[in-house]
Amino acid sequence: MATIILHKKHYYNNLDIITSLTKTKDKIALVLKDNAYGHGLLEVSQMACEYGITKAVVQTEAEARKIEHLFSYILVLADKASTPSEKIRYTINDLDAIATFPAGVKVELKVDTGMHRNGVKIEQMREAFEKIQAQGLHLEGVFTHHRSADELSGEWFWQKENFAHAKEVAKTLACEFGVGDLRFHSCNSAALLRESDFSEDMARVGIAAYGCMEMPEVFGMWDFQPVLSVHAKKNSQRVLKTGERIGYGGTYEAQEDCIVSNYDFGYGDGFFRSLSNNYVTPKGHKLLGRISMDNSSFLCEEEEIEIFNDARVIAKAAGTFSYEVLTSLKSEIERKIDASME
Repeated sequence: MATIILHKKHYYNNLDIITSLTKTKDKIALVLKDNAYGHGLLEVSQMACEYGITKAVVQTEAEARKIEHLFSYILVLADKASTPSEKIRYTINDLDAIATFPAGVKVELKVDTGMHRNGVKIEQMREAFEKIQAQGLHLEGVFTHHRSADELSGEWFWQKENFAHAKEVAKTLACEFGVGDLRFHSCNSAALLRESDFSEDMARVGIAAYGCMEMPEVFGMWDFQPVLSVHAKKNSQRVLKTGERIGYGGTYEAQEDCIVSNYDFGYGDGFFRSLSNNYVTPKGHKLLGRISMDNSSFLCEEEEIEIFNDARVIAKAAGTFSYEVLTSLKSEIERKIDASME
């Protein structure tokens, strides 16, 4: 099977940029859901811990439990709680979900400020506070999510205004219900990069930390560096004669005699089949024929080949975006950390 290399130097470079925007490491909450965007939950969490990050965001309780020993604060975005935890907070995405949480659990209320996906409406916040109190839950925070922060439109400003209103409502309700000070956060990677003077309690940073942020240049140029690269080993090698065709359907026909090698990375591992006959590696090795489930063929003789080192590049060739490329990488692929800082 192929190997994924995580470049620690690139990761720390990205975290340095993010820290310069949040002004402190303590306000960075790294989004580690979906196996840390395909990078490896435990591997990325360990590097983040060594850097000094204390907060994380995941999708499920199972993910949270795996990294509970590395962070002091973990926010679960979309899962029910089994038992109260000192470190884990759970998101309330819907009024009806409140009754499903066991008493004593720490929760944060998500408010719908325009995404219209998860979260309670601003006018439902009083009812949410009432139900949270009746259920015996500990409300610690109120947050939202931007739908267009990475796009050149006015929607980011519109949602910011909506969340500012939600915060005032929450503060009033917190006093009334005796909740105490609340944690407020709305910034994802794109929103953080658009802030001129970040002042929220934390920022939930995902794709920027992994070095694959894409935004219009008008928002600024940032030296983020992709953390992940994928490498495959040679299974076999042969001489392809002029006129011979390779792979399923024989979709590539050799124009001259050439040496072709087969490598252990296919669509079953996360190498999109749509790239068949339409991809060249960073070192110029051409992909020949259709990608198979477990392997693919290149015009190459090397024992090991670098399939890609920037998910944005391969995503463009596949007609998708970097998130899908990264999260499609099979969890069973070995992840290795390149700890070199030079």
